[in-house]
Amino acid sequence: MAEYDYDMVVIGSGPAGQRAAIQSAKLEKRTALIERKAVLGGVCINSGTIPSKTLREAVIYLSGYRLRSIYGESYTVKQNITIEDLLFRTEHVIRHEIDVTRHQLQRNGVETINSEATFVDPHTLRLTMVDRSGERTVTTENVLIATGTEATRDAKIPFDGQNIFVSDDILGMKRLPRTLAVIGAGVVGCEYASIFSALGIRVTLIDRSRRLLPFVDAEVVEALDYHLRQNRMTLRFNEAVSGIELVQNGADTRVKIHLASGKEIVAEKALYSIGRTGATSKLNLEAAGLKADDRGRLKVNENYQTEIPHVYAAGDVIGFPSLASTSLEQGRLAACHAFGIEAKSTPALFPYGIYTIPEISYVGKNEEELTQENVPYEMGKASYREIARGQIIGDSIGMLKILFHRETREILGVHIIGESASELIHIGQAVMSLGGKIDYFVNTVFNYPTLAECYKNAAFDGVNRLNG
Repeated sequence: MAEYDYDMVVIGSGPAGQRAAIQSAKLEKRTALIERKAVLGGVCINSGTIPSKTLREAVIYLSGYRLRSIYGESYTVKQNITIEDLLFRTEHVIRHEIDVTRHQLQRNGVETINSEATFVDPHTLRLTMVDRSGERTVTTENVLIATGTEATRDAKIPFDGQNIFVSDDILGMKRLPRTLAVIGAGVVGCEYASIFSALGIRVTLIDRSRRLLPFVDAEVVEALDYHLRQNRMTLRFNEAVSGIELVQNGADTRVKIHLASGKEIVAEKALYSIGRTGATSKLNLEAAGLKADDRGRLKVNENYQTEIPHVYAAGDVIGFPSLASTSLEQGRLAACHAFGIEAKSTPALFPYGIYTIPEISYVGKNEEELTQENVPYEMGKASYREIARGQIIGDSIGMLKILFHRETREILGVHIIGESASELIHIGQAVMSLGGKIDYFVNTVFNYPTLAECYKNAAFDGVNRLNG
């Protein structure tokens, strides 16, 4: 049997890489985690999930967004909010999360190597040290690729990081604009568009599709669409961008966006958000017998194995759903499979959280999917405005919807829009995981006043619909 330097080498320290490395170390395997950037945590901690959600929370607080329905649209905690105000909170959280990650890896005995990794062959990696101290070659029995993604850039667009930028550039912004165009209405585009709109910035959101977030329940998306328009956002659907240019307007620079339909949109800044590309271009995948697709992503099986059985991939680098939560689980499952440890998961019940303003979360099937599958379902709905807690916190737009089977009464899906949606969803997820029925919520007592009461109200609504 070949003797390797490591039992597992993980490339990338984002959620998938962290969890895989820690799981491997807990199994008493010799584990190394390779990170090419100066800080741990990958995009999730440094420029993606954590910064964007912290930025969102800072915007909601400083703008007074949560309390406008009570104190009026002019209410704000701070006048003239600056980018420095927003980054103060963001930088604090980033530093804390990096420290927590480093401590977790250290106490579990994971060797962290600050270097860039490239394949020499399927079991060998060349590590080029970031501090320029040289190179070393290591061998490993198993490899997990968790390099994440990079914001996709078009070579024809004059990105400068300030006027025309991608989501990875946002923390480097020097000032907030008065007008902003967001190109691409995927999850990232929608999140940032709603965040900037909550600050009073005039936002135009442009996308090729017919509607926002086509994988989300249509009724929930309609509610989001309505709220964004009420917040003075302009939505341009079925529009393709044919060109973007910088235009000098006296001392000021403007961005002019040309649409294939002949329209032109002018804004102070433009966020280009048409997706992300797998960060695999520097791995020399060919030496491992692998090839990424045209978006840099790797194909894996149900055990997160690539075409080379001992080379695994997890996280954003394998594509949808590209969530930190699912990436953590994928990393754990991949490490367990690599060492023959039985581990179970329920991907069909993974919750999805979209941190727009208002936020969205769901688990299970939506109405469109159930209709296509000819499943006889019924639904029950509850509005936050009918719940005392909704009135207390000032959320009059929130809604919770339960989908359940008409005959078995089994819960098939839960869809929420509104304050704490990503927290509330776990109640529905837990009941679904245990095979619960709509009657569970009818018979359960929830604390009063809470948003969780929506489950009971929705259940009563659904049962009443069954009886006509």
